[in-house]
Amino acid sequence: MKIAVLIKQTPDTAELPKVSAEAVSTHNVQATMVINPWDEFAAEEAIQLAERFNAETVAISLGPAEALDGLKHALAMGVDAATLIDSGADPNAIDLSAAAKILAAAVQAEGDVDLVITGKQSVDGNSSAAQVGIARKLGVPLVTNVVKVVDIADGSATVERLADGIQETVQVALPAVLSVGKEINEPRYPNFMGIRRASRAQIPTRELDELGLGDLAPLTQWANIRKPESRRTQVQMIEGSSPADKAEKLVDALLAEKVI
Repeated sequence: MKIAVLIKQTPDTAELPKVSAEAVSTHNVQATMVINPWDEFAAEEAIQLAERFNAETVAISLGPAEALDGLKHALAMGVDAATLIDSGADPNAIDLSAAAKILAAAVQAEGDVDLVITGKQSVDGNSSAAQVGIARKLGVPLVTNVVKVVDIADGSATVERLADGIQETVQVALPAVLSVGKEINEPRYPNFMGIRRASRAQIPTRELDELGLGDLAPLTQWANIRKPESRRTQVQMIEGSSPADKAEKLVDALLAEKVI
């Protein structure tokens, strides 16, 4: 069995509040880039499934040369191999539709992949839509919000997923795409040997032309990029001569604010 895990390089979440809308619109974001936190859960699950079912794992990322750092993080965790798809001279020209098309082709180029695992979303786009497009381009089923892989046998996977406040068990035919949530595992910290192995790894790079995809012109544009308005909060002190008096005044304040 072969498992492909999709990795994205995103800004460090600690630095996201410092990123301005202007920087995003001009594609000039100056921030520390790290492996997308959601993708760490995907990489960890791929590693655990490889151990359970004697599978081969490969991490795939679409991006510039700097995206190699995210792939090396996955290798340091324990993923077997990695491949970078060079996004070209202008990576910002690739929209979500083109990215799904490229990543689906990259998965196909790896040979007979039985399972594609992705994180729930990315901390920069937050659309949770890439996995939908990838599954559609591959022509395989997609299961989202997976929190447990129960078993893989007889050409199918049995998984548990969260849906609208309930947890359900689903059986899906392979090959398939699984989008995993943070409840599925606890990503491991790369150890010294893993980091050393990853630092020495020669990660192959595929050019977009090698995938034979033809026209990748974007179908969408960001017409208006802005930050949400800052929340305005007020602090009201509740004072009284006794706990009962304070409680009564608190209830009056909550009723006045239409909280209750």
